[in-house]
Amino acid sequence: MLVDRIIFVCIIVLAAVYFYATAQIPTLEIGDPLGPKAFPRLLGIGLLITAALLFFEMRKAAKEARPAEAQPHDGDLSHLWVIGGVAVWTAIYYLAFDPIGYIISTAVYLLGLTAYFHRGKWVANILTSVLFAIGSYVLFVKVFGVMLAQGMIKF
Repeated sequence: MLVDRIIFVCIIVLAAVYFYATAQIPTLEIGDPLGPKAFPRLLGIGLLITAALLFFEMRKAAKEARPAEAQPHDGDLSHLWVIGGVAVWTAIYYLAFDPIGYIISTAVYLLGLTAYFHRGKWVANILTSVLFAIGSYVLFVKVFGVMLAQGMIKF
């Protein structure tokens, strides 16, 4: 399917850019033996694993697809609007991250995505968005010691 191929290429490009940016992080001779590059490299490896899984899923789907059957998105470009909308929504999230803060911007970002992709399930969408934003903030700030944008809410 065309959408899977677009997403696959985007994941590969994102992983390449991410690995390049990770290589630009300076390495200190003292301190943590893994250094500041360990966590970003793990995320990059996760992106590559995700791309590999998607690739194998695409191959499996191509083998199982019958040539006489029309694919759901053949000739229909409406899915490109969804991809573009998600990209714009992500750019807005990126721009709002520092001034608004991690918790609020992440909760609103996830709520927008879940409202579109999981329509009609408002309670689940709100709970998932808010609890993920708060839980990940606590995990990164309190457990890992990572400084995230506080924005309007000061902890």
